[in-house]
Amino acid sequence: MAKKSAKKTSKKSKKTSASKGKSLKIRPLGDRVLVQRVEAEEKTAGGIVLPDTAKEKPQRGTVLALGDGPQLDDGSRGEFQVAVGQTVLFTSFAGTDITLEGEDYLLMRESDIVAIID
Repeated sequence: MAKKSAKKTSKKSKKTSASKGKSLKIRPLGDRVLVQRVEAEEKTAGGIVLPDTAKEKPQRGTVLALGDGPQLDDGSRGEFQVAVGQTVLFTSFAGTDITLEGEDYLLMRESDIVAIID
């Protein structure tokens, strides 16, 4: 009789980043959204190179992950107005800056997002 070799497969599910295909090890809770800022401009419109200390933090980023949704008055969860992969504008002091595996992210409430950029 021939023996069959059994292959072990991992059934771990991983969330993937919309921008780079990396797996994220963080999942927002409730009405929180995980955003990665877009890089600040290196030059002005006139061609002047800006040093790191003169750059402002950009107020736009890409949505990487969503929580379960905002909790409604009846206890159920509502739907987000944003989706993973969308580019959004947010308020200047929005959320909490976090660093995970050398990458900088921003964890904020959906209400801190003011617009979706098409």
